[in-house]
Amino acid sequence: MTSPNGTPYFRPSTFAQGLANYPHARLVPSSSSSSPTPGPKTLFISGTSSRRGDGTYAGCTTDPTTGEHKLDVRAQTAAVLENIGAIIQGASNGTAGLEAVADATVFLTDIRGDYAGMNEEWNRVWPDREKAPARTCVQVAALPNERLNVEIKCTAIIWEGVAPEKS
Repeated sequence: MTSPNGTPYFRPSTFAQGLANYPHARLVPSSSSSSPTPGPKTLFISGTSSRRGDGTYAGCTTDPTTGEHKLDVRAQTAAVLENIGAIIQGASNGTAGLEAVADATVFLTDIRGDYAGMNEEWNRVWPDREKAPARTCVQVAALPNERLNVEIKCTAIIWEGVAPEKS
């Protein structure tokens, strides 16, 4: 169902769902829809974490005695980027992936402690800075769950009928 602000994309129910009323992403066509050749669509991807469909979190181990959480920013960042890639794949019907990301905002709960580890995973996905998306990284006081130390929201460009070059 398309609405005035584009077409929502929801991952299947076996994956983590939004904690409020919002889609995983929203696909918006270009303003030049009168053109005879298909143009780009913009995919706005909601803030994405390492939360799994079963309610667990990649990169988080909990001490059963103390209930204390140990967070691994590398594992969480890898899972977040994997989830974003799956959202792009699903919303584009398999025609695009992480190479389509044009802009990203990274939210960290401990920028001093986690920035380097997050960058290691980021650079593993985008080893060529010429093909990496624009990015902003900020520290936040908290994320929606204490089991999280990184969340990423981003925007991707989906080209219809054109297979973009892979990173």
